[in-house]
Amino acid sequence: MAAPQRGAGRGAWRKLTGRRGGVILLLYEPDSGPSPPLSVCCSEVIYGYFYLGNPKLLPSNVGIKQNSGSVWTSGGAVGMANRNQMKEALQERIDSLKQQLHSLSRDIWTRPEVAGEEVNAHDVLVRFFSEQDQAWTVQSHYELPTAFRASWGSVGTTGEPRRLNVGFLCEYDALPEIGHACGHNLIAEVGAAAAVGLKAAVETQPELPVEITVLGTPAEEAIGGKIDLIRAGAFTDVDLIFMAHPAQQDASFLPTVTIAEVSVKYHGKASHASAYPWEGVNALDAAVLAYSNLSALRQQLKPEWKLHGIIKHGGAKPNIIPAYSELEFYLRTPWLSDLWELKAKAEACFRAAALATGCQVEIMYPSHTYSNILPNDTLATLYKSNGEALGMVFPEQPASFSGSTDFGNVSFIVPGIHPFFHIGTDALNHTEKYAAAAGAEEAQLYALRAAKALAMTAVDVLCCSDLLQRVRDDFRLAKLREEKGPQGRNNNSH
Repeated sequence: MAAPQRGAGRGAWRKLTGRRGGVILLLYEPDSGPSPPLSVCCSEVIYGYFYLGNPKLLPSNVGIKQNSGSVWTSGGAVGMANRNQMKEALQERIDSLKQQLHSLSRDIWTRPEVAGEEVNAHDVLVRFFSEQDQAWTVQSHYELPTAFRASWGSVGTTGEPRRLNVGFLCEYDALPEIGHACGHNLIAEVGAAAAVGLKAAVETQPELPVEITVLGTPAEEAIGGKIDLIRAGAFTDVDLIFMAHPAQQDASFLPTVTIAEVSVKYHGKASHASAYPWEGVNALDAAVLAYSNLSALRQQLKPEWKLHGIIKHGGAKPNIIPAYSELEFYLRTPWLSDLWELKAKAEACFRAAALATGCQVEIMYPSHTYSNILPNDTLATLYKSNGEALGMVFPEQPASFSGSTDFGNVSFIVPGIHPFFHIGTDALNHTEKYAAAAGAEEAQLYALRAAKALAMTAVDVLCCSDLLQRVRDDFRLAKLREEKGPQGRNNNSH
């Protein structure tokens, strides 16, 4: 950051220094008069220059507003006035498309498709981006049958480094039997709206070297489509990633938990249950013992560790000793390092049941393991600031959340944010009432507001290289704390 220069005939700037959270702060106070024009980069949410004095003494093109306790930085690529212009442009663009976006969401909502079968949702989103303008490059069936990729790039400036690639994610799979009870139709709408909004914003500043990528990510509720896309290299060139999820309240961040799905199959030997029971090996007994073992294990687990499951198959008739049984369990912990420990304990329970009954056991993990979401404090703070400007209300103490998402895996490879947004109902996700709310007209206001907040957050980062560095630093430190385990996570110092 370049320091303000001496104002012509109007006195000097006095430099002060200080620290906050281990970061050196540069403070400037005018002796008299204005400075030459400053390119003010970041507002309220990041370290940098504090302006001490009357903001009326600053040039009008600086665009600073008085805000007690605010922190400002200088030296960004786009001035405050232009950044505000970008935010206005994206809001206008999203508002102009609200009918199309509502139709997109409604089409997905009225034809719910479970994980891996989202044919209509895929086609609806591909058609939406294909019809926007010729500048979007759209790839249908991208790496997965129901995934897609849409990309747009600005002209940029000669000599600039490669474009910064900002990604938005669309989810669109439904739940069996109860449809879009997790509001993934709204997630798809928010991702699409935020992307076209950001495009409109960047077009007001064509010198910005920016690329926008939208990824349609199927099968979040099962399988984990984002993990397959990670392995296919879909995120290799993405620098920042954004998506938002409907919930009961607005929240810039809620901790999620890891999840591993385990399938356990016991193989015994059938026999007549009354005439020759000694000839049989009871696979149902093995399943019941395993279930009981896990129930007993719970009292020794940490409070945040969860395991829950069902017996999927326990035999055909009461007079036949079951030769086959099957269980399905979900294992959840706040962090991946804990998940490996819980998996070892659960597997011991499964194997003990096999040993006690004489059965053979198969332990399989049929789907991907979902990671917890890594926090990014800078992005979360920016989103909260932009959301509040749009009318969002963020509770001081957000509700706890113990769900899981494959976005967690994405957050380990790309800096990103996964905020939650209220849709006008207190109904809980994964219920019939929430499914109805996700398709209601009232949800549209909230969904498009979340899209605007996401795109505005992206604008903040694009306009300020210092913010971008903070986002990357948060990402690096969050990964480092995760790698260090509980000791690292309990240490919040940088």
